[in-house]
Amino acid sequence: MLKSNILKSSPRALALATLATFAVSSAAFAQDSFAPNGGDTASGKRVSIVGGATLLQPTKHSSNDGIEVDGGPTPTASVSYHFTDNISAELWGALDKFDHRVRGPEGKIGTVEQQPIALSGQYHFGQADNTFRPFVGLGYHHSNISGEDLNPGGDHVGLTTPKGAIGTVGLDMNITPTWFARADARYLRSRADVREAGANTGQELKLDPWTVGVGIGARF
Repeated sequence: MLKSNILKSSPRALALATLATFAVSSAAFAQDSFAPNGGDTASGKRVSIVGGATLLQPTKHSSNDGIEVDGGPTPTASVSYHFTDNISAELWGALDKFDHRVRGPEGKIGTVEQQPIALSGQYHFGQADNTFRPFVGLGYHHSNISGEDLNPGGDHVGLTTPKGAIGTVGLDMNITPTWFARADARYLRSRADVREAGANTGQELKLDPWTVGVGIGARF
């Protein structure tokens, strides 16, 4: 029977991803700062793209019968369409898989991978050209599950697709009318049924992860 805790990924991987993100940011800022502004403004730009690094950590639940899932980092990206300066729709997802190590009361059980994708509506506070712009979002997500290795030597144990609501809070910092830095946090209500040898076991695994991310974006 499954007892699960999602992977603990290398802190070095997150550090490298974060460093790369801010390196791109510095280059972008330097390029724009030497070009004449010509009255350019962030207002009225309808599409924005963000790339960065995100750390995912599932929430512990006593109802998981001792199963715990470790979290870790991966690169993520999003694209948003801004209907107005304040209202947008965002498609967000992981560019690579989150690798998870699953543990039970007696130690490691195995590993599993997931790759979430989400569609959310968002509200951005303040004027488009404000230096700092907080935002909130609400939407729906699902995660592609793969690479389950949860019962070595026995019947295959797998998980159904976790899906549910996603909530987002974040803050954009405008660098130029085109470039901005972003920090965000997301909560994914995420439940998956446990299957053994292709049949439901009647056990539901509650993941409900939090994510924390940083990135660099551009609007057009």
